[in-house]
Amino acid sequence: MKTSQDFPTINERPPEGLKPDGSKYRVMIVDDSMFVAKQLGQILTSEGYEVVATAADGKEGVDKYKELAPNVDLVTMDITMPRMDGITALEQIMAFDKTARVVMVSALGKEELVKKSLLLGAKNYIIKPLDRKKVLERIAACLK
Repeated sequence: MKTSQDFPTINERPPEGLKPDGSKYRVMIVDDSMFVAKQLGQILTSEGYEVVATAADGKEGVDKYKELAPNVDLVTMDITMPRMDGITALEQIMAFDKTARVVMVSALGKEELVKKSLLLGAKNYIIKPLDRKKVLERIAACLK
């Protein structure tokens, strides 16, 4: 049976979730869908990111961000959620921390809401259903 020593490390690259100093980027996931939150968490942790918190709605997301700041490098924020939607939560997080990095997560057909969130300070957006490659590309672009 072949082992990893039998293959040269041609594809070896550092995980995207590490900062230049080697520590992990810390991400908070805000989504009312447990399935989407879990999927995002798996994609991110597989690349070395650390998921420091998850929240099921915008209100919980804002509260957790205020509690954890400045120890959150990036927030993924669903747009459509109960209690408080992602746009309102984005506004509150940006008012609390002008340097916050928030990536919106939206279903297809919500282009106007995505545009509005980008104008309010979101750094990027991801469309559902989630595509691993796109998720990682867009999140990495925000952290550079």
